Amino acid sequence: MAKLEPRGRKVKILATVGPASREPEMLRKLLLAGADAFRINMSHGDQATHAETIAAIRALEKEFHRPIAILCDLQGPKLRVGTFKDGQAVIRHSAHFTLDRNPEPGDENRVCLPHPELFELLDKGQRLLINDGKIRLRVIRADSDAILCSAEVGGVISDRKGVNIPDAEVPIPALTEKDRKDLAFAVQHRADCIALSFVQRPEDLAEARRLMGGYGALCAKIEKPQAVQRLSEIIELSDAVMVARGDLGVELNPEEVPPLQKRIVNAARTQGKPVIVATQMLESMIESPAPTRAEVSDVANAVYDGADAVMLSAETAAGSWPEEAVAIMHRIASEVERDPGYKARVHFLETMPDPTTADALSHACMTIAENMPITAVVVFTGSGSTARRVARERPGVPVLVLTPSIETARRMCLVWGAQAVPTRDIGSFEEMIAKGKRMALRHGFGKAGSKLIALAGVPFGTPGSTNLLHIVTLSGHELDRKKA
Repeated sequence: MAKLEPRGRKVKILATVGPASREPEMLRKLLLAGADAFRINMSHGDQATHAETIAAIRALEKEFHRPIAILCDLQGPKLRVGTFKDGQAVIRHSAHFTLDRNPEPGDENRVCLPHPELFELLDKGQRLLINDGKIRLRVIRADSDAILCSAEVGGVISDRKGVNIPDAEVPIPALTEKDRKDLAFAVQHRADCIALSFVQRPEDLAEARRLMGGYGALCAKIEKPQAVQRLSEIIELSDAVMVARGDLGVELNPEEVPPLQKRIVNAARTQGKPVIVATQMLESMIESPAPTRAEVSDVANAVYDGADAVMLSAETAAGSWPEEAVAIMHRIASEVERDPGYKARVHFLETMPDPTTADALSHACMTIAENMPITAVVVFTGSGSTARRVARERPGVPVLVLTPSIETARRMCLVWGAQAVPTRDIGSFEEMIAKGKRMALRHGFGKAGSKLIALAGVPFGTPGSTNLLHIVTLSGHELDRKKA
């Protein structure tokens, strides 16, 4: 039986699947190199290809007897310009350029903007950023038929390039027709998490939540300045958050992104929601077998900040070195977590427990682990809520999550410090202690003489009943039973 040893690190690695990595053998290599979860970017490829990818990941799950999370990332509403007579045109610096409703191919003076809702939205002085900000326009005048702009930064513009409007809340739904079809596909194929792109307001999450029908986790991608203004509400209504630095870096000044990243990570951690840091983490490894020193520092800073997961995008989806990108990210994260100063850094943010029994006991797990030679916290949970509460405290030991739900076990793959094992539910205190000891030994979380914290709820199997904390010591008897 193929086996994966415990990673030895607490932050998780989310690897994007694409042409460079979708073959089953490469997916296997990424898993062995350190990937804990896989992202399927619904902006690219077709559903038949994505279905094959999901099947290959589930086959790996069976081979290694280890839960693997699948995150389907919806494309979202992308604003784009129309087409040009020659496929492209050159906008001169400081020249006037018009975006209008005329569907005729454009030139160096104008182009169609096929989004009528934008024309009366924009005011003088607001910005339009085209092709990821490579072209920057400033509005001079806007009416119902045309938006006259001055080119602060000109350049080559080609067919259907994307448009960002950072200075206004765009009145378009968060889900396009394509997104609805892709979301239905994700639910049908039992994706564990669905990421919603270009969230601007808390209300954007409502339709996605309804269409999910109670299945899976909903991840809000924070990539619009408008989302930052209502960050707390958006985090509260989501199951996870992604710091999507790509579009954030287009719509904000570059120097604004690092402090904002820390703010989002801290806000998500405070509410106990998993937070993923994404985009361009090891960008040079798309073509190079080694990252730059700056990229290594970028990954390290996300780990020091206590992010639940760090994500690889084009590095594993389309790069020349997908396996190496995962391996170096694993090594960076492991080295940071071995740093004597890591513990102080990750606890710089104080996450005060809510006035509930479950939160108080979760907080106690961290305190006990700091004062006793504990090797792991063993959490018995059905929904995963207790495990997330424990992980929010960032204890100094790993969290072994025992759950009867394979869906819950998979979602733990994006939660800091958690390793989940699907197992039958427990029915008594004695069974809890015996199973906790046995699973800890089997999965490498202790040896004879090791002490564990067991956390569960009585009556057993009742959601939301976490009220029991027990410290146990592994003995040679359990070790003999494991060998037998």
